[in-house]
Amino acid sequence: MDVFEAIRQRRSIRQYQARPVEAEKIEKILECARLAPSASNRQEWRFVVVEDAGLRQRMVTAAAGQAFVGEAPAVIACCALESDHIMRCGHPSYAIDLAIAIDHMTLAAVALDLGTCWVGAFYEDQVREILGIPRQVRVVELLTLGYPSQMPAPRSRKKLADIMCRNRWT
Repeated sequence: MDVFEAIRQRRSIRQYQARPVEAEKIEKILECARLAPSASNRQEWRFVVVEDAGLRQRMVTAAAGQAFVGEAPAVIACCALESDHIMRCGHPSYAIDLAIAIDHMTLAAVALDLGTCWVGAFYEDQVREILGIPRQVRVVELLTLGYPSQMPAPRSRKKLADIMCRNRWT
């Protein structure tokens, strides 16, 4: 599958089969995150792969009651080791760098017949406590991972002409 097809097929999956994700596939997905670009090549990320059913169930509460977080065979806590580096443009690098790495993982998952869902609705302190993540480390996103039990229809998108300008803002 080429990257364009993976982008077209990617969906936010919130219903998973009970079957576990093979370790080789998880490692392949994390390898794609490892290869992602980052500001000044800082690679300030760390990924906590949570496969333990008890921990995943505890994460449901930390994820604002989203039951699918506990039902997914794996949840990846996407963390930033540093959060104080500000790029020249004025934005903190860790959030952008992790977003790029996570998107690499979501597309790799599609290529491996897996589904993912970005989860931003969670209580960072609770996730830190459940997973033993140090206080100075930021938990930026949770990413559920597993074999989809259903594939949602594509959602509507704006037309390219509605989101693009050439040369100047119009």
